[in-house]
Amino acid sequence: MSLEALDNLVRSGQLKNESPDQAEFDGLRESGINRLIDAGNKTLSVDSQFDLAYNAAHALSLAALRWHGYRPSNRRYIVFQALQHTLGLLPAQWRILDKAHSERNNAEYEGYSNVDETLLAELLRVAKLVCDEVAKLGTVPQSK
Repeated sequence: MSLEALDNLVRSGQLKNESPDQAEFDGLRESGINRLIDAGNKTLSVDSQFDLAYNAAHALSLAALRWHGYRPSNRRYIVFQALQHTLGLLPAQWRILDKAHSERNNAEYEGYSNVDETLLAELLRVAKLVCDEVAKLGTVPQSK
């Protein structure tokens, strides 16, 4: 993992340095876990499961970014792109989350949803991986 790449994103204005906070990290992680559990509920529509899985992945990815002492400036997707640096995810893994972000935006802002069970399954798989990796981070460092 290279935090130098994240520092470059600070210089470009996409991220901000901000000391991590244990309560915030714990809250994001708990929210992500709860949504991920709910996303596995097969009685829900694919769209509802997708929404829960996407928001779980986002909360967990933000938790990883915050653990390292960074916060996004104004773009939600940057938390997914930073995963190769915060958790060591491969590009093929975080790109699934980036694709889910695009689908989320289509549904949210354009009223068009193209989510299918294959994308949902991929999203759930990567969100669970992110969850497992976030759990390995432990308590937040006291200073960056």
